[in-house]
Amino acid sequence: MTRQLQRDVDLRGLSRREFEVLATLYGADRSGLRLRDLNSHVLLTQSSLSRMLERLENKGYVTRRQDSQDLRGVRVALTEAGGRLYEEISENNDQKVADVMSTVLDAQEIRVLTRLSERIHQYALSLSR
Repeated sequence: MTRQLQRDVDLRGLSRREFEVLATLYGADRSGLRLRDLNSHVLLTQSSLSRMLERLENKGYVTRRQDSQDLRGVRVALTEAGGRLYEEISENNDQKVADVMSTVLDAQEIRVLTRLSERIHQYALSLSR
């Protein structure tokens, strides 16, 4: 499925992982996420994530700043340009995911998968709090 999405979705010059980082930040509040919390959502080493964030910051899609509540920490947030880019890409991406899933799963299976995914997502959110 990932290969098909890579082939069919125009990520506007982003890698799939960069898009996933934008997606994670898009779901956060306006203050963004602490770097360590963002790192817990993506399957990258701390150093790889830091390099990626530097590239995304240079493109104007994210900002990094000192966390006002933990001066040792860094907060990462989407810029307006990053949010717009995410929305543009995600519309096409979401449709492609739905197309792929509907060719493999029937309606009942999609409902079950949706419920399971929501439960896993809620559990993951509870871990990051």
